Amino acid sequence: MSLRNVEELSEAHIDVLREIGNIGSGNAASALAGLLQCETRINVPSVRMLDFEDAVTYLGGPENITIGMLVNILGDINGMMLYVLQKPFASKMTSQLFGSEIEDLMNLNEMEQSLISEVGNIMAASYINAIASLTGLTIDISVPVLTTDMVGAILSVPTIEFAKVGNKVLFIDDSFIIGSGEIKSNMILVPEMRSLEVLFSKLGVSV
Repeated sequence: MSLRNVEELSEAHIDVLREIGNIGSGNAASALAGLLQCETRINVPSVRMLDFEDAVTYLGGPENITIGMLVNILGDINGMMLYVLQKPFASKMTSQLFGSEIEDLMNLNEMEQSLISEVGNIMAASYINAIASLTGLTIDISVPVLTTDMVGAILSVPTIEFAKVGNKVLFIDDSFIIGSGEIKSNMILVPEMRSLEVLFSKLGVSV
């Protein structure tokens, strides 16, 4: 039996994706600690399937200004990841490294954009490395494309891909503890259904 859309994923499938999320988040926390030169911990991430409209609402509504980073997944598994970073997350990054917080997401300077892009690279690589190490698959990622805009506009970019795999997306809600503060980031995974079948097969989970 083949998977036609994400609505057909069973609880066993979600558990596998949740475990990958756990490992990827742990990898991301370690990598961020090295970048920021401070203790960085991760709470257990929340991994769930959300309707597109619910994802928009969860991220603060269609008019909420955020940073979106789109990463294409290539190789044995194909698809895309969309990271959505709110202002508190971005400000924590810049304050740790530059000693200054971001006042306006729409007016990031060159150093701030470079740092946020590097964080996007770290986050994407952390999840992809988790998948590759668990499965032995060869997977590459593109350079993140960074956009600052309203949530509705940012999430509309992969809307066509959403439509191909159903009305729901895999939504990972990460909570990092950096120093004494807690910040959140969110990742939306839009895989090709064939790629999910390959992933589950490698991990011994029937489809």
